[in-house]
Amino acid sequence: MNALDEILEAWQTNHRINVMLIDGISDAGMKCTLSTRGGRNVSRQFAHVHTNRIWQLERRAKRLTEGLHKFATEDEPDHTELVEHHEASTAAIANFFRLAASGTKGVRTFKKGLIVHLCYFVAHESHHRGNILLTLKQSGHAIDKRIRDSIWGEWDRR
Repeated sequence: MNALDEILEAWQTNHRINVMLIDGISDAGMKCTLSTRGGRNVSRQFAHVHTNRIWQLERRAKRLTEGLHKFATEDEPDHTELVEHHEASTAAIANFFRLAASGTKGVRTFKKGLIVHLCYFVAHESHHRGNILLTLKQSGHAIDKRIRDSIWGEWDRR
């Protein structure tokens, strides 16, 4: 496996974890928040993850945002909408990685390179998964242990 294949595999693994988590959350869990000042509930955190991907593409490969849905700040998408739009933005980011790796003109990664850019996406999304898991636990909607364990185990599965 070459470096680009490994980058794409890591990105797809990150995506599978997001979808597994979305699928494991009840409708009531999606509405949970720990914010007392109108911060994002669980659904809106997942929407933010998707919108952050688009924001990155707008700055670094604008043409890859064509056809992608951008959630408004107040949107609370349901499971189906979240998975559908995460699938689309996951594919767009994968395409971004491919184009950046091939040196395509008009496609810019972070100054430190493609792998650092992948790490940014995974770190950002992991941060929100952690917030989501804590919110659900403290709100009485904890995720099934099998899913919690799979978040870590998924990284070494094919």
